[in-house]
Amino acid sequence: MFSYVVAGIAIFLFVCNPVLQYFSPQPSRLPRTPRPPINESLLAIDGPNQTAPDCPPDAYSIHIVSKAPLVIYIENFLSEDERAHLLEISEPLFEPSTVTSDGDTTRRDALVRDSEVAATPRTDAVRCVERRALAFQGWRRDLWLERLRTQRYRPAGHYAHHFDWGSGARGWGRVSSFMAWVHVDGGGDVGGGTEFPLLRREGGGGRWCRWVECAEGGEEGEGEGEGVTFKPVAGNAVFWENFMPDGSGRGWDESWHAGLPVKKGTKVGLNIWSWGRLS
Repeated sequence: MFSYVVAGIAIFLFVCNPVLQYFSPQPSRLPRTPRPPINESLLAIDGPNQTAPDCPPDAYSIHIVSKAPLVIYIENFLSEDERAHLLEISEPLFEPSTVTSDGDTTRRDALVRDSEVAATPRTDAVRCVERRALAFQGWRRDLWLERLRTQRYRPAGHYAHHFDWGSGARGWGRVSSFMAWVHVDGGGDVGGGTEFPLLRREGGGGRWCRWVECAEGGEEGEGEGEGVTFKPVAGNAVFWENFMPDGSGRGWDESWHAGLPVKKGTKVGLNIWSWGRLS
């Protein structure tokens, strides 16, 4: 009897299931439409006579966390000098962070988002970080960076679970995100991790425990499965894509994330968002 059950499962997996998938309706691709109107002052765009900055060579290394969605952990994305510069130019510009429900109006809601934000001036050092972020994505066509923003979190500061992307129905949107850590103090367990509760990371075990929260002891094989929390490590970053690559405009549920409450000290992060064509 057992052999018949095994045979039945095999037939379903290798014969019936592919047939069902073939006849199942596939998500339709979005039509290619012109770029919608956008306030270009929100984008990191060089002027026509602006010369390229003299940037140092990249010194980062990468580790693939997930392929679907694409999530990459980046060591040494920001140099020590770049981090010091970002702190210096952000300090006089920090103001309370806001949230929005419709993309147009904003409001202060510390229950959802308790932090301070600064739109960083586009100095040569900042433009070098911008160029690094674009190069990391292969200099894609129809892709622009939004103006870089630093976020400062003090004890209990947090950002509740959210998506970086809105609707992709028009074929344009916030394609990808970087979360880079500029400054972390307090020592020991400072909290403030970036949590992806729906993201599945397979393999790696204890090797990941330098950068992600693991079970106590961090033994090999622990920390796997659903849900990943990245520790705030100054200079490092995590990159993820927000939309599926099938041109349907559907976002990844796994990109739902939060900035967990800071337990002690101060955390300063750098948001790098890419906006452009989805298909």
